[in-house]
Amino acid sequence: MTTIKSLVIEAADPTTATAFYQAIGLADRVRIRHDTTPTTGFRGCTVSLVVSQPATVDALTEAAMSAGATALKPVTKSFWGYGGVVRAPDGTIVKIASSSKKNTGPATKHIDDVVLLLGAENVATTKKFYLDRGLTVKRGFGNKYVEFESSGVKFALYGRRALAKDAGVPTTGSGSHRLAIAADEGDFSDPDGFAWESR
Repeated sequence: MTTIKSLVIEAADPTTATAFYQAIGLADRVRIRHDTTPTTGFRGCTVSLVVSQPATVDALTEAAMSAGATALKPVTKSFWGYGGVVRAPDGTIVKIASSSKKNTGPATKHIDDVVLLLGAENVATTKKFYLDRGLTVKRGFGNKYVEFESSGVKFALYGRRALAKDAGVPTTGSGSHRLAIAADEGDFSDPDGFAWESR
């Protein structure tokens, strides 16, 4: 099983970025690295925080907004549950969601799972790339979505257009992803330009 030790977020303002991820409880799974490489629009990835109940979604969203996030999709009930999407001060898109529509206790800031979703131009091609590197599929839905076996941070592929739509942003974007994945898989870049680093 692949172990993703942390996500390395590259930010022009590391102090503000560090404060943001501390505020939403990700200090143990996100590291900040200073970088000013040009990037525009959608970076092709999102980070999802999966929590147990709506009250926790609200608490984390409030913490994110207080730490400088901007709302992309307001928190609301939907067919699949309850959640919303924000953009971190460094530009990373963060989705905060629960499959539950009812509270079962007081609000907390406990995160059950952190999921990194990479937007692939061709999910089948990128899936094959990762399978050739030894990753194992946990579940998938044809050539639209693939989740791999991983610990630390969950890891999945989604079509780039579908991921942008889910995040509430246009699909256009260019330049750096401003993200590196720290794991034991070696140093490489996938077909969509996402970098993995040995840590």
